[in-house]
Amino acid sequence: MVLNTIKIMGEAKRREELGLPPREKKKEKTSKNKFNEILSKYPYLPFILGFSLLAILITDLVNYYK
Repeated sequence: MVLNTIKIMGEAKRREELGLPPREKKKEKTSKNKFNEILSKYPYLPFILGFSLLAILITDLVNYYK
């Protein structure tokens, strides 16, 4: 009978009956790398930067050979 009530009861009640403190909530892992944070926030940023760099290089190349 006691085993059945333990299985049914939730973790909070079980911890309270055993005299344990409430379980601490897990902290969300934060990324220490700012570069990864920016890339996850703006996933198209590398493509935009790449195409703009390519455009700058092409215009400089055209201006050099004028």
